[in-house]
Amino acid sequence: MRYPLFLILVLMAYSANSQTVVTKYDSTLKIGKAGYRISCFNKTVDRNILNIRPVGFKQEAREVSFELKGRVTGAEIDDLNLDGFPDVLIYFLDPTLKPSILSISSKNNESFMPINFPDITNDMVLSKGYRGGDEYKLVEGILFRKFPVYETDTAIKTPTNKIRQIMYRVVEGDQGSLKFKVFKNFETSKN
Repeated sequence: MRYPLFLILVLMAYSANSQTVVTKYDSTLKIGKAGYRISCFNKTVDRNILNIRPVGFKQEAREVSFELKGRVTGAEIDDLNLDGFPDVLIYFLDPTLKPSILSISSKNNESFMPINFPDITNDMVLSKGYRGGDEYKLVEGILFRKFPVYETDTAIKTPTNKIRQIMYRVVEGDQGSLKFKVFKNFETSKN
């Protein structure tokens, strides 16, 4: 009689601890008949395998899997480079829990390639007062990014009353690559 009671208590303790497990991300996004199936187990924040499978592409297109340092939180589909084929934007939290993105572009529904996203710390103007807290939103092919602006004095721990917003478009890069390019930025006050 003691053994079944002990087993029940162990199972209850295990189920209470397992509630902190992050759920797997698995979604299929399409425009018309073509799109992508995005899946990630999200087991740890440091390392996961991200799978991207083309849907409705020609036979040449193959699924890719690679290590992602972070957890996938969502995805959106749109025609980012205005070529008539679907592209996907994948949102994830990096190991420091900073929101980040990864984007893939269709090449005539035969294959796909990454769209490069610039590191904001490489831009002296846009990164002034930047300490993270990014939020991203895709609206009609334009990527919006916003974050709170801080004083340049790192001893000040609270943000100013300003929010910086940056708008990106996908443009052609070197040797046929694609990249996000800033075309507008502005600051607004928090209300």
